[in-house]
Amino acid sequence: MKYLIVGLGNMGAEYHETRHNIGFMVVDKMARLNNTPFVSGRYGSTASFSIKGQQIILLKPSTFMNLSGLAVRYWMQQEKIPLENVLIVVDDLALPFGTLRLKPQGSDAGHNGLKHIAATLGTQSYNRLRFGIGSNFAKGRQIDYVLGKFDNENWNTMEERLEMACEIIKSFCLAGVNITMNQYNKR
Repeated sequence: MKYLIVGLGNMGAEYHETRHNIGFMVVDKMARLNNTPFVSGRYGSTASFSIKGQQIILLKPSTFMNLSGLAVRYWMQQEKIPLENVLIVVDDLALPFGTLRLKPQGSDAGHNGLKHIAATLGTQSYNRLRFGIGSNFAKGRQIDYVLGKFDNENWNTMEERLEMACEIIKSFCLAGVNITMNQYNKR
């Protein structure tokens, strides 16, 4: 079985370690834990490894957030990965920092990356791992907030939250979405 794990974010130094790039940070952590480098390719950078016979392909789209669906569709087709084996890792303003929620479907909740993926794939029924970034911003300052850097308080627990996200991804690939949701969404 093959799985495509897509970390949403934006390429470029100006976006490195911003809240909107938490998806990139999660798949970067997963690649480091599995000693595999990312390689540049069409529509993004990929890294691959196996866990207990399951092939995992990590993807960081190079299309920028608002065109993420192009990269997801291309790599699904290229690697012949069915939709149920795709997991999108995304930042979520509605969740407190570090809260992790796995869902098999849902709305885009105003997230342009999810919106483009749904439009490109023709469905909102795809797995997503939402990583809470909080919503501590003044009215009208949402863009500055999501494109801003994490504060020191967040960095104090960042490593542990990234590792937990990687645990959830591993469980998703080995046990499936329902068992993983039951085990991890309550934490």
